[in-house]
Amino acid sequence: MTASPLIPVPIPDRVAALIGSCMPIGVLQAEVDAECAAREVRRFRVPMCAEDQADREHALAVVARANKVLGAYNPGLVLRPGASAF
Repeated sequence: MTASPLIPVPIPDRVAALIGSCMPIGVLQAEVDAECAAREVRRFRVPMCAEDQADREHALAVVARANKVLGAYNPGLVLRPGASAF
């Protein structure tokens, strides 16, 4: 976890845990889901077979679902699938 998506400055795990303890559990789970799915989307390269394309679409759907929760809590937490999370 970093302090800013623009300037990747690592923060200690205890500080990240303290920040996370102030957020609802559903929002934390959505954040983890979005980051994992966005990482999976970035690993696919063109040309894709039908199975890879279906997996990529599924990962994009997970990002979209998580972004609904994150955007409702704080619009600044919304994650783009192609953007770097770190």
